Amino acid sequence: MGSLDLSSDNSSSPQREFKPLDPEEFRKQAHQMVDFIADYYKQIETYPVLSQVQPGYLSTLLPQTAPYLPEPLETILSDVTKNIIPGMTHWLSPNFFAFFPATVSTAAFIGEMLCTSFNSVGFNWLASPAATELEMIVMDWLANMLKLPNSFMFSGTGGGVIQNTTSEAILVTLIAARDRVLATNGSNQSIRKLVVYCSDQTHSTFTKAAKLAGITPCNIKSIPTNLDAAFSLSPVLLRKAVEADVAAGLIPLYLCATVGTTSTTAVDPLEPLADVAREYGMWMHVDAAYGGSACICPEFRQYFNGIEGVDSLSLSPHKWLLSYLDCCCLWVKSPRLLVKALNTNPEYLRNKASEIESVVDFKDWQVGTGRKFKSLRLWLVLRSYGVANLQSHIRSDVRMAKVFEGLVKSDPRFEILVPRRFGLVCFRLNPFSWAGSGCTELLNRKLLEWVNSSGRVYMTHTIVGGIYILRFAVGATLTEDHHVAAAWRLIKEGADAILKGMHN
Repeated sequence: MGSLDLSSDNSSSPQREFKPLDPEEFRKQAHQMVDFIADYYKQIETYPVLSQVQPGYLSTLLPQTAPYLPEPLETILSDVTKNIIPGMTHWLSPNFFAFFPATVSTAAFIGEMLCTSFNSVGFNWLASPAATELEMIVMDWLANMLKLPNSFMFSGTGGGVIQNTTSEAILVTLIAARDRVLATNGSNQSIRKLVVYCSDQTHSTFTKAAKLAGITPCNIKSIPTNLDAAFSLSPVLLRKAVEADVAAGLIPLYLCATVGTTSTTAVDPLEPLADVAREYGMWMHVDAAYGGSACICPEFRQYFNGIEGVDSLSLSPHKWLLSYLDCCCLWVKSPRLLVKALNTNPEYLRNKASEIESVVDFKDWQVGTGRKFKSLRLWLVLRSYGVANLQSHIRSDVRMAKVFEGLVKSDPRFEILVPRRFGLVCFRLNPFSWAGSGCTELLNRKLLEWVNSSGRVYMTHTIVGGIYILRFAVGATLTEDHHVAAAWRLIKEGADAILKGMHN
């Protein structure tokens, strides 16, 4: 079983028994791989942060067919160094200040090793009782850290599940909300009347999830925000939109609020938004993928004020809680609605514990059936570091962002566009008060290209309220104060070069 047929006369065939998992060979190669990864982490600053390769580069370097005979790990790792690493944008570089960070840690890596080694496919409780029960415990631990009400915990009346991404968290709650309303209205034709709401700052994944859930595109309503309100969603404008839709015979279904939007980390006011959602019978979800992790710190918990009034909440520990990709935690007040919408019960999965509903079967809380033992990773992070160190980690990132914000303010050629809340600073170069918006945007596009093409730093941009903004997101696990200071020197150097070029 699992061995090659060696009876062939083909002299080029492998001449020894094929053992894909030999414990001693595993031990040897795993040690080699850990050494390779540790060296990569040590050397990561020697690589350009943003990959400098051209499209299609890899096809010219690798063979067009897979090898017939095995190759040694040393040869493969050599190719990783020569061919793969040059084509990577290094998200773990301490000079990565783009998007939001994807944080990592020793504990999470060890947890992932355990998770992968067990290869548990914990779709229901019986398939791996420990996988299910540890996930329930860890989700309650994190809920306690966030001071969520008991209505979101297994120890109360709700519960939580680890999804892969925010996209899936939104999709499964949208489907649960949809089915609840369709059951009440009694007709599948009603799906054409369902309306969902978000702000114009909500992540684009919401629109994608709504389409997947069968919502008519014209019924995906985006409420405009503005700079004066720091781009947060206005409960007043939401109410007006909902009232108009109800008057037109439509059915309000779902509201997606955000704690820490991608463009500017805007925070929507949960309590008054929840009042509108409750009044019109809408399911309210809070996407706190980035900002939610900060709420383990008392000074940021205010951004969850009103959370008791929502139906579901998701946040991504892979963004800020050192847990590696992918890990999105979703809590719901009414797990039965998820299960009712997503339940599958083929004969080959039937068992006594599930039949009498004495256990949780997480396959009924997600899109797919199979699932990894991901709670091990989060469990090791929480146990290895404790709440105090995780709070310190977040506060350190916020402190460094505050330092960068101060550096920006110290140069009159630059300006801060949006109030800083967490680890993101939104700014732009604006040296000419007389210049039009087009000129200022062109300056900043040139500055961003100059900085990123250097390979020394990677930043991104956004456009909000018609304004082109540079984003500087502090939070890569290896980033320290001197990296932030060096990044600012590089940005100033770029500004000097661009402005000098304009004068010549």
